[in-house]
Amino acid sequence: MHFIISREELRRVYKPAGDVSLRKELKALDGHCVSFIGRSPFVLIGTSDGKGHADVTPKGDRPGFVAVLDNRTIAIPDRPGNNRLDTLENLLVEPSIGLLFLIPGMDETLRINGRAKITADDALRMRFEVDGKLPQAVILVEVEAAYMHCAKAFMRSQLWHPETWPDRASLPTLGRILKDQLALDQSAEATDRWLDDAYAKSMW
Repeated sequence: MHFIISREELRRVYKPAGDVSLRKELKALDGHCVSFIGRSPFVLIGTSDGKGHADVTPKGDRPGFVAVLDNRTIAIPDRPGNNRLDTLENLLVEPSIGLLFLIPGMDETLRINGRAKITADDALRMRFEVDGKLPQAVILVEVEAAYMHCAKAFMRSQLWHPETWPDRASLPTLGRILKDQLALDQSAEATDRWLDDAYAKSMW
């Protein structure tokens, strides 16, 4: 099998990018970007450790949980998770970050690329208080590029069409997956109950 290893070879396979695709990349957030972020309850965060090991992690909260501080800066609260800290530790050594914001039911997405820093500043954390609880830290992103993605991926996948979704009962629970992967002694049902209890205690 032959692998493509140069930009020139790659460009022989694909047509040139269209004018609109090139010109719609913004260097700062405009009103549409700000509105999109303000309505989004979910963002995917891509980082790497600087050695080629990449990671993508989801962040979800109430719509508008990511704050736009100005047209070049956004702030993402870091709520309780599994404490692996893959994203945060990556950012300590390689601040480049890629974000993909989603709005349920909307086929277009907003991509933001930039550079990030981590802060535990009390005043900033207070902005993200939910039910009396603060995020443990906040990711500050300096925006370098903002780009509205077209709808093709969501149109092809029909992601927002409930009639295309599998029956949840036909899929394993996380308790079942963990029991099989980790060879746990307790049952899948007991693991699911433990997970539900952990979620309830550490959601915010």
